[in-house]
Amino acid sequence: MYWINARISLLIVLVLIFAFKTNDFWSQKSVQTIVIDAGHGGKDPGCHGKHSKEKHVCLSMAIKLGNLIKNKYPELKVIYTRETDVFVELAERANIANKAKADLFICIHANAASPAAYGTETYVLGLHRTEAQQKVASRENSIIELENDGGAQYEKFNLSPDAIIAKRLQLSVFLDHAILFAQFLQREFKKLGRRDRGVKQAGFVVLYRTTMPSVLIETGFLTNVNEENFIGKDEGQNKMANAMFQAFVDYKNKIEGTDSDINSTVSTHEQVDSPTIVKEEVKTEKYSFSDKVEQEINKDKGLVFRVQIISSTKNISAGSTRFKNQKDIYKYYQGGLYKYCAGHFSNDLQSAKSHRSKMRELGFNGAFVVAFLDGERISIEKAIKLVEN
Repeated sequence: MYWINARISLLIVLVLIFAFKTNDFWSQKSVQTIVIDAGHGGKDPGCHGKHSKEKHVCLSMAIKLGNLIKNKYPELKVIYTRETDVFVELAERANIANKAKADLFICIHANAASPAAYGTETYVLGLHRTEAQQKVASRENSIIELENDGGAQYEKFNLSPDAIIAKRLQLSVFLDHAILFAQFLQREFKKLGRRDRGVKQAGFVVLYRTTMPSVLIETGFLTNVNEENFIGKDEGQNKMANAMFQAFVDYKNKIEGTDSDINSTVSTHEQVDSPTIVKEEVKTEKYSFSDKVEQEINKDKGLVFRVQIISSTKNISAGSTRFKNQKDIYKYYQGGLYKYCAGHFSNDLQSAKSHRSKMRELGFNGAFVVAFLDGERISIEKAIKLVEN
């Protein structure tokens, strides 16, 4: 029992130490800087098929993805860890992302196994749960032997289960975001007809050293003839890059509070009401005058979690059937959109999450939790920190 308590105490201390080193940990409100990491390169070819090398396949998809993001969002900053066939150390890849204070790190790889293996999988930092996951991590981490010091800088690098658990705790919110992005990625790959091997976790050095939401995508198996013919050629690479891009758009919308699943049903040709800040409760039942006064006084005080269910370019009337008989709908205006929330949970994130599940069951498939402090929208990360304090 003493050993267990000591171990838990050590993990908590490690988390606190790491937390002080990441000043921007809770501050992510938007996605502004993206680092795209094409795996391997230069003297490190990665895995290979009959006519394709991983380093070339990864670089092609990375550049294509970056161009798609730049074209759609010219205001965003896209950084590559490499844009040519050069060798970049694992530590430097992570350093590039950390120095840029990136909001998202996307690492692109190709897989290798038996000729029968096929499909895509996306990794986040964690413990290997199967021998296959450990082999993938070991293969991707093995390039440290090609670095100038032969990997000496990693001699004291700790990828033990305790260290990984501590790191996951330190970056718990970022890890949640990474998992969210990974799920979006796998969903898009599945739409292409690719086999969905799932979102997985393993101890990748490059993910361990980053301090933002980070994923490592295994885009397919070059050791499988059909998969090599797909990701090894320009047409397949374009499809994969577009799938990654759509996942990025969905992720960006979710983080910034614009739900693409909901907004896709709203016509872009609707007349937009005057862009004034609107914060009000849309009533679907009658209240006494005293109730209204009390509600008006207290509704915006303190930390409040709500569940956003609809975003629209047009102001929706209180009695609209789109609210599916939900009461006390809260409306606010942000980023050129009217946004509508259900539920009101003071300092109670868990109840908000439960309400989110109920809203999804009712058909609000893109419902997600948002937070307000004294009536102003804040990031969910900041809200979680306020709850914990």
